[in-house]
Amino acid sequence: MRIIHLFVIAALVFAAAYVYRIKMESTARTERVLRLNAEIREQRDAIAGLRAEWARLGAPLRLQGLADRHLPLKPLVATQYDSLKNLPERPPRFFKPGDPDPIGAMLETIDAAADAATVTGSVPAREDQR
Repeated sequence: MRIIHLFVIAALVFAAAYVYRIKMESTARTERVLRLNAEIREQRDAIAGLRAEWARLGAPLRLQGLADRHLPLKPLVATQYDSLKNLPERPPRFFKPGDPDPIGAMLETIDAAADAATVTGSVPAREDQR
């Protein structure tokens, strides 16, 4: 009988230790959740403050005052625009309409040179690379 009593007492001690460990883990997790909630609240307060500052800095009346104070802008006059007939002539073309595009031809030449197996530098090409 005594062995059974010792076994039951050991099982009860083990169960109590296990329950205590679970309680401590849940307490630690609860504290972590509370800390995270506090950090989230602080970040939201900081975001709200930054949004308020952004709204204050971007207020149209403030920007208008800054523009009036720092920019030498004058009101628009309708006569300051010119008509299309007074635009300068179109610049001359450097190639004929049927000819290939000169910039495209340069790019094709560069691509062809890059594709060729050429050796650069002072080392002569080996026979197997020619």
